Amino acid sequence: MQKNHFITIANLSKDDLMYLLSMAEEFEKHPNRELLKGKVVATLFYEPSTRTRLSFETAANRLGARVIGFSDAKASSVAKGETLKDTILMVSNYADVIAMRHYIEGAAQYASEIAPVPIINAGDGAHMHPSQCLLDVYSIYKTQGTLENLNIYLVGDLKYGRTVHSLIMAMRHFNPTFHFIAPKELSMPMEYKIYCKEHGIKFQEHTVFNEKVLADADILYMTRVQKERFSDLMEYERVKNVYILRNDMLCNVKENMRILHPLPRVNEIAYDVDDNPHAYYIQQAKNGLFAREAIFCYCLGITLEDIKKDKTIIE
Repeated sequence: MQKNHFITIANLSKDDLMYLLSMAEEFEKHPNRELLKGKVVATLFYEPSTRTRLSFETAANRLGARVIGFSDAKASSVAKGETLKDTILMVSNYADVIAMRHYIEGAAQYASEIAPVPIINAGDGAHMHPSQCLLDVYSIYKTQGTLENLNIYLVGDLKYGRTVHSLIMAMRHFNPTFHFIAPKELSMPMEYKIYCKEHGIKFQEHTVFNEKVLADADILYMTRVQKERFSDLMEYERVKNVYILRNDMLCNVKENMRILHPLPRVNEIAYDVDDNPHAYYIQQAKNGLFAREAIFCYCLGITLEDIKKDKTIIE
């Protein structure tokens, strides 16, 4: 039974990605099972989280596992000065798999190099968020019926937004055209534009955000300007409300277009958009449960065939 870490979406082939999406589809049909009965899942969150932490914990519970961990590092031995290495090694004594979020880029990779159990990256700084990426790709696939040849518009904080960085890497297999819409202070980092060029990914950059720009979008991916990533709060105040999606901007969009957002939102999507048929961000968050069930199984060596043959379904 091969076990796997889940650190970055960049290491997954097209076949790997489609395999995980097939697993998520199976879990959407029947989310309540006992595939992880007797297993212990640890969730170590060094940064605040609602959806990611709760969906990981719900995924574990719906698969029959028990959950340990912390949602605030100040309530753990970290507050006493314990190193990340020691925390990971200690928790590995108790858990079969660890899902961790950390404020330092590369922390999950480091943990995977020392841990005797699989590590799942639940977000590391402004770097990667592969589990969010998997549910994003699953949401795109569900709403579009395909992943091929889509126009994907990424809006807002493209500098610090780890979700958009991961999405670029995942979609490299499917010939997308990206549109990066951001103020210059929050534009897509050069390393990801170089990545696009190296992998033949088409992209355009914009600073204007209006109904005319959105007319050709298949996916409109809004992001929050992340106050916690700014060392200069004056800079944050300048850019926090630059792009706000309002309902009247959606009059001329394509019928298939769907609006995604990793959440939480602040001001970047007006509340009158929620009832628009193009809004999909609440359903997108629900898809996180199925994607994270798939990730747990992938990490613990449970195959798609195992899932399809599973007799532990609880209706």
